[in-house]
Amino acid sequence: MKAELIEKEEVVNLKFLDAPKGEVTVEAEKLNGAVRLGNEFKSKAYITFQTDQGPKKIETTVWSVTESFLQIKNDVLIPIKSLIDIQY
Repeated sequence: MKAELIEKEEVVNLKFLDAPKGEVTVEAEKLNGAVRLGNEFKSKAYITFQTDQGPKKIETTVWSVTESFLQIKNDVLIPIKSLIDIQY
């Protein structure tokens, strides 16, 4: 299923679900690369994640990553278990 590209400001209005097991391509290396890209080079990544409205995609800077969450602008947190893909 193709992800709908949305504005990052819309993320706060979404309910996250676990990503479908067979579609997840996010690994620790990708997460750390996205953080480095954002913090050192001020570059953005495309983040695809699962919601109750289907897969969504945003283009944004990744500020930080913890064991459970990916943080973007304005302290918005996206659960790691919802991530489908990160591209940069």
